[in-house]
Order: sequence, then C-alpha cells, then structure tokens
Amino acid sequence: MEPPWEIELELRRHIETCACTCDHMGYGNYMDYQVAPAHACLCRAITSPHAHAAVPEGMTFPGSLPDVAERCGRWAPDSLSASASGSSDEKPTPRRPRWRIALAALVVLAALGAALALPLALGGGGRATPEQRLTTIRRMLRDSPLIDGHNDLAWNVRKFLHNKIGDFNLSAGLEGLEPWARSRWSHTDIPRLRLGQIGAQFWSAYVPCGARDKDAVQLAIEQMDVIKRIVDMNAAHLALVTGASDLLDAHRDGRIASLIGVEGGHALGDSLAVLRAFYNLGARYLTVTHTCDTRWARAAGTSGGLTEFGRAVVREMNRLGMIVDLSHAGEETARDALETSQAPVVFSHSGAAAICNSSRNVPDDLLRMIAANGGVVMINFYAKLVTCSERATIEDVIAHINHVRRVAGVEHVGLGAGYDGIDAPPVGLEDVSRYPHLLAELLRDPDWSEEDVRKLAGMNVVRVLQHVERVRDQWKRAAVFPGEETPGARRSECVYGTAFNKRI
Repeated sequence: MEPPWEIELELRRHIETCACTCDHMGYGNYMDYQVAPAHACLCRAITSPHAHAAVPEGMTFPGSLPDVAERCGRWAPDSLSASASGSSDEKPTPRRPRWRIALAALVVLAALGAALALPLALGGGGRATPEQRLTTIRRMLRDSPLIDGHNDLAWNVRKFLHNKIGDFNLSAGLEGLEPWARSRWSHTDIPRLRLGQIGAQFWSAYVPCGARDKDAVQLAIEQMDVIKRIVDMNAAHLALVTGASDLLDAHRDGRIASLIGVEGGHALGDSLAVLRAFYNLGARYLTVTHTCDTRWARAAGTSGGLTEFGRAVVREMNRLGMIVDLSHAGEETARDALETSQAPVVFSHSGAAAICNSSRNVPDDLLRMIAANGGVVMINFYAKLVTCSERATIEDVIAHINHVRRVAGVEHVGLGAGYDGIDAPPVGLEDVSRYPHLLAELLRDPDWSEEDVRKLAGMNVVRVLQHVERVRDQWKRAAVFPGEETPGARRSECVYGTAFNKRI
C-alpha cells in the first residue's frame, strides 16, 4: 500500500510507532509506512493538543482517543504477527480500497471538528450553557489565581470592632451576624471568598484624610497590624505573602494569598523612612493620594502633579519593590508618576473615564500610557464609578473591562472591586462570591479566550509584581542608596473629610 502522506502529521507518527496490526480507521498500520516496528502498541492521543482542554471528563467523540485507542485494542489480534516481532518473512498488508481511506478521513475530520467545537463554545461565545461556562471558569481558577486589587474589610473591622478581634470569626461567615448583616458596606468573609475562588487579595490599610498631619502614621500601622492578625487567626484559609512567588505558592497550597496595600500617601507623614518601614511591615503598594492632596501629590479632580519629593517617593518605591498605585490620583499626578517610575504601576480600583466620566476613572490617554508602562488598571465595582449613578449591573462592569482592553490591551486590565468600601455594588456582583459569574459572562464573548480571562483574573498582576521585583533586584545590584529627600514647603491644604463611611 502506498502510504497516504497527506494525512495529519500527528496521526502518521502514531501509526509509524504503533506495532499493532489494526488499520487505524483505514489509514493502515506501521507496515504500510515501512518503519521498523515498535514493541508495544502505544496508541497515543491523536486529537489536536488544544482540543482536550475543555472536554468534560469521560466524554469522547467518535474517532477521537480514547475512542480510537479502544478500537485499536479490539481490532488487534491476540498475538502479534511475525512482522511485529521483527521477522522479514511476513508479507506486507494487502492494499486497501481508496474509498475506505476517504471515508476514514471524513470520520477523523468530523471527530476533530467536534472535539474543537466544545472548547470554542466554552471559550468563545458558542452554544455553551451558563453552567458549562461557569464550570470552565471554576476549573481555570483552581489552576490560575484570581487576584483582587482592593478590599476594605480591615476598615470595617475598625469601624465595627475597634480592631478588637478576639471573638471575630471570619471563617464562620458574617452574613447573619450583627452589625455586619445590616451593613450595606459588608461583602466579605471566608465562606464567600471561597465561593468566589479568590486566589489572592490586596487588603487595604486605609487611612482617612482627617488623620493627615495628626495620627495618620499610627493608623496605618494599626491597620496593617489588624490585617496580619486576621490572616494569622485564619491560617487554614489565608496566607500573608509579600511577593509573586509566595503568592503562587499559597494558591497552589489552597490558601488565599493576602497582601497589604496602604491607601493614602498622607499616611507616610512626608517621610521616606516611614515608607521603608511600611515596606518592612509587609506593604506592597501605596496609593499615592486618597480624596485629599498631600504636600507632594494632588488628588483626583485637582490640578497639579508630583513635587520633586513626590518623584522621590516613586523612585524609592521602585528601589524597595513596592507597587505605585494611582487610584485617587489626579491626572497630572498620574502622568508624573508614569514618567518617573521605572517599574509598572497600577490603578488598584478604578474604571474607564470614557464609560463613566468621573475624575476617579482613567482617561484613554492614561490607558495608553499604562500600556507603555506595563501596568494594569483594575476595574472597580462601585456603581458611581461604573455608571456614574446609584445603580449598575454586571454588564456595566464588563463594558469597563472591554474598554480598557480595547485601548490598552488585554495584558493591562484586572479586577479591583473595592468590596467593603462601597455601598452600591452592581446587580450580579453583590459580594466577593460572584467573581466566577463575571468571568463566565466574559466567555460568552468570542473575543475572550480562556487565556485572556486568565490574564484579566490575575496573571496580569502576577506579571506586574514580578517586574517590580525585578527592578528592585536590579537597583540592589547597582547599589542604589535609599532616598534621603524631604518635602519642600506646603503646596496646599487638604480639605478634611468627615464621613465615617468610606466611598472609595
């Protein structure tokens, strides 16, 4: 028989190394290819390497493996022929009719098409049901971490418990406990984090603007302390981490990697020494402003950018390996920071200004700068930042995600919901348990592949962490000394907020 050389290369290689005498659905056996026989029927997978990923366990398609492998086993004789043992006396397999080859080719092509159809349906809009898409997402999040950039649970612990957490059982759930059950600001506990399959969470050590020039440094340290104590009390579920490799290790161990972000540059007390102390206590990002200016940076909605001391803060964060967070920063401040930073920056909980024209959201020119910088905009779920109104839906959040993707690219968008710091989450995203539903909705769109969703869910942030650490290590090898700059004269007074609750 003249070997059908036009067949798929992977199928041909299988036949060449399979010592059984079955005809492989009309394509012949190893003798037809004049290849020295192997000593065992390997019957390896023939299907496309990308076709098996989304096929449910136990499901096979006609003509695919293990279906083909089973047929191969049934058709093989009880004992191998002399040719299978290496004898040259065995005659070649008789020539097979061409129609059988053509029919077999059609069967294999149909099987491959069917095998490819399911992952396309699950990852590209197709006919997959919501349950199938959700199953795909839940499997994905077991392998790849979902990382949220901002959660204000620690501030609620201060409001409700005054940081006295001896009887605070986050593992038992808070939905039925007072005062959490009555609060519109409470969306987080460990049972719901588990349902939401959170792989890593940045916990905010928030400092209100009213503490500026008073006890802001102390409050920041107390909030970092309570975050670390909550993690220690729930060590079966949470793990304090300070770097990308630790984050991935914690996720593999089945625990939620917990990172600290200090929210509000006024918490530094205008001191680079305090910034270094925060880093040593575990802080891995600093939000350079909150809703008020500092002496060295201007907040959203105000004109002006970074002072020379502000640029020194950014450089010192690069040297330490701390992420620069520009949520709440004014546009000029953000531009100055992007021009100064040699490491990627983030907006830990913001949206797209083109969708909701809030001063808290990111305009398109800054989105393009973020892409050039390598950073990530993490989408906030607060209705007033999503729709500029009191109500939003899961579809409205997806509109922000898609806009950032269109302008900056899929490598530069993430999630930073702001739960426990908002009182108006979107319909469909009521608490931390709902992340898989958001990602499953994205899979309805053929423009979103599973790999794209992995990047959005967390791998973009892992990349930022790794890059920030790489810059830190490079500067350490270059023996860059700690900054010693001090702020100049006061630039502006902060208008102190008085609201007890925190709208981020």
